[in-house]
Amino acid sequence: MQGKKRIDSYGINIGILPKGKKNKITDVKGIRVGHCTIDTSENKTGITVILPTEDNIYQNKLVAASHVINGYGKTLGLIQIDELGTLESILALTNTLNVGLVHDAVVEYMIEKSKKDGLEIKSINPIIAECNDSYLNDIQMRAVKQEHVFKAIKDAKVDFQEGDVGAGKGMSCHQLKGGIGSASRTIMLDDEKYTVGILVLSNHGKLKDLTIDGRNVGRKIYEELNVEDKNSLGSIISVIATDIPLSSRQLKRICKRTVVGLSRTGSFIGNGSGEIVIAFSTGNTIRYDQEILSLKVINENKIDIIFRAVAECEEEAILNSMITANRVVGIGGKIRESLKNVLDGNM
Repeated sequence: MQGKKRIDSYGINIGILPKGKKNKITDVKGIRVGHCTIDTSENKTGITVILPTEDNIYQNKLVAASHVINGYGKTLGLIQIDELGTLESILALTNTLNVGLVHDAVVEYMIEKSKKDGLEIKSINPIIAECNDSYLNDIQMRAVKQEHVFKAIKDAKVDFQEGDVGAGKGMSCHQLKGGIGSASRTIMLDDEKYTVGILVLSNHGKLKDLTIDGRNVGRKIYEELNVEDKNSLGSIISVIATDIPLSSRQLKRICKRTVVGLSRTGSFIGNGSGEIVIAFSTGNTIRYDQEILSLKVINENKIDIIFRAVAECEEEAILNSMITANRVVGIGGKIRESLKNVLDGNM
């Protein structure tokens, strides 16, 4: 992982289920993640994209769902996902004031990609999600442009970076450095191995509440650092992917279980936070020109193991987003310390 230790390197093993090969959302076959980071004296921000399939997703839609835990957010595209239960575009994560510009860039990308495949797009539903990085970033500059989105798409890979990269560059988590984190779990169903993976953009919580593997470590760290005791503002975007065949309704059910992992890290989901969850399954493909569909779904009596996998992945992904992030000095000299620099001696 390019020299960045993850939370399990510190002897902290979350949950009981086996992890995927890379312990990332990209353990679900076909998924790639790319970043473009903007790191200047004024801007600590960027763009992260999730490519859900190697195929043209507009032609080969995936079953999807979303869930809003607390709705202080500006995500685009959730209405159509909830109405139709399908995903038809790549997903992009960025900062709050860049949502519109990133939306335009994703539309342009999808149009050009589909033209190459001989398909004319006259309507498209990109999913653009955000967190507010204005503590470290001059957000009013709206620094993320089309070129950055295209660079992130070109950068998309299976073994992607975590921490203060892409959309995570300027994010804070429990008043330390937050950003991009991921985790995965494997599950056996009918003697076949399936994968559940999560990617988070973490930007939430108070330091005093930070809990790792059931232990509150935040209070002690808070005493060591000069951190303002403020309200729990901020947000987290969670993207769940799986190759388990699930209906949109079942995906919405598993979305709700991210709150378990979120709570285990010490979040109480404040009034000014946006906790948005988006989930999709590669287990069924819905061709745009197909009239009758035959879809597989899991027996509802077997869904508990997926609930557990989601809870474990969410908790570990949040911790990975923090432990892999570097200390960042942002606009006006504001600082977010890295968890890895303060964890030793506090566990």
